[in-house]
Amino acid sequence: MSLTLYFHPFSSYCQKVLIALYENETPFASRHIDLGNPADAAALKALWGVRKFPVLRDEARGETVPESSVIVEYLAQHYPGSTKLIPADVDAARRVRLMDRFFDFYVSDQVTKVVTDNFRPAGRNDSLGVEQARGTLGNAYDILEQEMAGKTWATGSSFTLADCAAAPALFYANLIVPVRGYKNTAAYLDRLLTRPSFARALKEARATLMAGFPYHSEYIASYERSLTL
Repeated sequence: MSLTLYFHPFSSYCQKVLIALYENETPFASRHIDLGNPADAAALKALWGVRKFPVLRDEARGETVPESSVIVEYLAQHYPGSTKLIPADVDAARRVRLMDRFFDFYVSDQVTKVVTDNFRPAGRNDSLGVEQARGTLGNAYDILEQEMAGKTWATGSSFTLADCAAAPALFYANLIVPVRGYKNTAAYLDRLLTRPSFARALKEARATLMAGFPYHSEYIASYERSLTL
């Protein structure tokens, strides 16, 4: 098999790539990386010195591709399928890339700031950073509420890279700052939850949920709700 994905199923950025792979039923092998395991950490660092997942290795083309957005672009270019994750029209493609960045920077990264603060050593928490992250999330919801008016997916009627980014970003964000007060955003999240590609990635992530996750009960409640949609 040509493609191998180095990843962890609980990671939002890894789920973003998994959604893209599942959308087009792209064959790939998976290498589950546990950064607490020295062998796994060394294997990842050998591929990508930054030592962050996901990383895609394509043996057929001799390419190592890091970073979730770049991986999805690579798949769209070299392993396209029925779901056109990057539009052919350059203006439409630019819009997709903008929304992809929006979900990564202003939703997913803010969630990471809030969650990881729970694991800081006592006395070294970043309360100001967490407050700012929550504020950024709220502002992102305000923007998204307007953006999603009259739309099915992030940039219109077609499922794209932007929606691959949105699904895990909004799922995790909703655990921290609920979207229930945002009608359009909440409806969009529900559509994402029923998308088979994300439902599959979410099911795989659920199997790796650890009791130490700070939003453990919220996660279970949101996951179980997704099964009823």
